[in-house]
Amino acid sequence: MLAADPGASIASIAAEAGVDRRTVYRRFASREELLAAVYKARLEAIERAIEDARLREAPVAVALHRYVENIIGVNRTWPVDLARMLADDEVRARRDASILEVDAFLRRATDEGLLRPDAPAGWAGALLPQLMHLASRQLPDLSAARAADLVVDTLVRGLGST
Repeated sequence: MLAADPGASIASIAAEAGVDRRTVYRRFASREELLAAVYKARLEAIERAIEDARLREAPVAVALHRYVENIIGVNRTWPVDLARMLADDEVRARRDASILEVDAFLRRATDEGLLRPDAPAGWAGALLPQLMHLASRQLPDLSAARAADLVVDTLVRGLGST
């Protein structure tokens, strides 16, 4: 609901969840506290997705697919914009650490020949989240695994070394 309407009220969120707004207020003192919990859950899911992909250890193609599949799952489960929480220093630091981890992986993918080295610096890191976002939102009937197949194929054929 927050993805469709970031300004949704506690009352409308409670109604959508099938509970009274007092129930929501027992758990969250304010709308901002509720939003912080949603964004924190999304951020934690992203961190688990990165960890599960084993970007440093797994073979590059395997890690890439696992990462993309995991993030598509996160995007579908938590379809809210994390950028709204970047005013919080801790959240920003955790998000930046995640981005650095993925960027290091994409350099590894280039070094190991999966992605071509002549692409502009940072291009794969800018393109991959957009492809995952598109697959998450525009292909809801595809499983996360099939959507990941499409994203990885698009990325590798577009930026692949062959």
